[in-house]
Order: sequence, then C-alpha cells, then structure tokens
Amino acid sequence: MSFFMRVIASLVLLASATVAIAAADQSLRAEVGKPLQAAKDLLQQQKYRDALGKVDEAAAIPKLTPYERFIIDRMRGAAAGGAGDTATALKSFDSALASGLMTKTDELPTLEIMIGLAYSGKNYAKAADTLRKYRQDGGNNPAVLALLPQVLYLSGRFADAAKELSALLAAQEAAGKAPTEDQLELLASCAIKQNDTAGYVVALTKLVIYHPKASYWNDLIARTATKSGFSNKLALDTYRLRVETGTISSAADYVDAIELSLQAGYPGEAQQFLDQGNKVGVLGKGAARDLDRQARLKAMVARKIAEDKTSLAASETQAGQQPGGDGLVNTGLAYAGYGQFDKALSLIQKGIAKGKLKDADEARLHLAYVQIRAGKKDEALKSLSQVKGKNGTADLARLWQIKLGGR
Repeated sequence: MSFFMRVIASLVLLASATVAIAAADQSLRAEVGKPLQAAKDLLQQQKYRDALGKVDEAAAIPKLTPYERFIIDRMRGAAAGGAGDTATALKSFDSALASGLMTKTDELPTLEIMIGLAYSGKNYAKAADTLRKYRQDGGNNPAVLALLPQVLYLSGRFADAAKELSALLAAQEAAGKAPTEDQLELLASCAIKQNDTAGYVVALTKLVIYHPKASYWNDLIARTATKSGFSNKLALDTYRLRVETGTISSAADYVDAIELSLQAGYPGEAQQFLDQGNKVGVLGKGAARDLDRQARLKAMVARKIAEDKTSLAASETQAGQQPGGDGLVNTGLAYAGYGQFDKALSLIQKGIAKGKLKDADEARLHLAYVQIRAGKKDEALKSLSQVKGKNGTADLARLWQIKLGGR
C-alpha cells in the first residue's frame, strides 16, 4: 500500500472513530450528527466530495457548540483529505488540535495523518513543522520520523536536513543497522547544496562503506587524490587502489599506470597493469596512434623486465648495504611485481626495521599493499592503521581499510 493510500485509510478510520466518539458522548445534537453520519458512510464508499458536502451541511447548522465545531473540523479534515484538498484538510485538523478538546490518544494519529497530507500535497514546510511537533509530543513511529530529513531538504532547509539525517544515521549505525543508499545520497546532496566539500566526502565515504559501487569509489578516490597537500609521489599508489576498486576504465589510465610503474623501477608491476588492461578490453584497440604507443610501451615493458631479472639479486645485495631502509623497501616492491610476495614482504619489513627512511608512512603503506596482494588481510589492516602521514598516505590507508572491510 502506498504512503498516500495509508493516509486515506487512516482518514476513513478517523471519521468512523469521530462519529462513534460523538455518539457515545451524547454531546452532538441529532441535527448535527445526522449529516455527519452520512458523511462517514460516504467516506467508507470513497465518495469524498459528497462526504465533504454533508460535513458542510452540519457546519451550516446555527449555534454550533465548541464540541460540535471540533467534531465537524475532524470530519472535514478527513473528507477534504480524501478529496485531495490538502489545504482545507490541514486547516481543519489544525483547528481541531487548537480546540483543546482532542485527547492525547488521538493527537499523535492526527499528526501522522497531517504529515502524510502535507507531504503528498508537497507542502513540505508544513510537513516539517508537523513532524517536529509530532516528535516533540512523543511520536516515535520510525517510518514517520524518517520523513523529516527529506521534507526539510524538499523545503530548501539543507543544513537542517543534514543535521537531522546525520543524527538518524548515527542512531541506525549504533543499533547495527546500515543506512540505506537513498539516505546517504540525500546526505551527499545536502552537502552539495551547501557547497560543503567536507560533508560531501563524509557522505561519500559512508556510501563506499555500505554501498560500494564503482562510481562512488571513483569519486572518492578522485577527491582524495586532488585534495590540498596530497603528494604527486602517490600517483602510482592511487592507481593500485583504483585497480582493486574497479575504477580504471580507460586506456589512457592504464597507459599512465604502466609508465609510472616503469619510472618507479617496477617493470613487473607495469606488466600487471598491461595484462589487466588487456583483460578488461580497453587496451589493444582504438586509433592507430594510440595502438602504436601501446605497442611501444609493451616492448619497453618486456625489455625492462629482462634487464630487471638479471640485476634484481644484485640490487637486493646493494640495498642491504645501504645505511637506510629505502633500498630494501623498493627492492621488495620490485619482487612483488613478479608475484614473489614472501620475498617482497621480508625485504620491505627489513627496510622498515632498518629505519632512516625518506618517508616511513609511505613504506608502511607499501608494506600493507603487498600484504593485501599476498592475501594477508589482517596483517594489512594492522599496517594501514599505523600510517599517519599528512601528505596523502593516511588518506590512502583509510581508503584501503574501507576496501578491506575495516570501519
């Protein structure tokens, strides 16, 4: 049943209850009660306009008592709501609430009906105000309360919507309930409407945690890599993450990743990017100029691998003789490019232990990356938690933690 149909059903029940209460109370004169009873019968037949006419008949009777006006207001609200005249319905229910004659038992259901009418009638400001009164007066229907951020957003109150939605999501997460994709997209939209970049990233981060689509990952990685202070040295690390999140989709990106790998001295990893690009079908096609460049790059990778394999053992020895550990870390990454992860991890760990590193956080990030490639998830999460650099390494570490299922 749609939200609006539930409201209509509630209106009919309210009309029936109103007539029953009035009859039992015996405070309604017969000449007033007769058209109202007819209105109730018409409402049950979904003849809302006819019901509204009968309510108007009752309202035209002279010398109405406050109680009779209260009953008429409730019935008019029900009939007008069913007829789609939300303005009249809301005005009538407001009058009934203001009379002081409505019981606490009836107040919250009436407010729920008003919220539904205001929402369906696109009177979002009224819906928001009524929702807040509903909550203030003790209303706790989760389905009703969940509308508040949405109606605040639709009424242009983006900051209030974000505040309410953030509180709602925090409560859901504390209860072990994942936010829905719609909720998080609404939170992201609130941030965009306010030019709140930090708020948008918070929403986007939650989207990749709970609903990890490639489009969300792509946006989050791009924003991370272009934030102020993010080191250009981490471009290859960014591509490593993009491969794992399925966010490399163009030949140009794969070519860039291959070239960065070669420049860093990791031809084995360059071959991995080349193989992946061919596997997903973005390399090996396109304009003649692009194909020629790819062919030359493929030949260069093969040549560098041949050279690297003859010199890698000597590089390992030389790295071990250096006063700092950077050479061992770099040699370890070179071995990782050939899938020799045990060897790679041993060298990187020795390099970190040796110290005197140009960037210890970058070395820990690389250790975690190789641990991930080696299938050592728990060890990788531990290594990632130790990355604290402000040059982008900690940002990438956080994204890797999310990718691995860490929170």
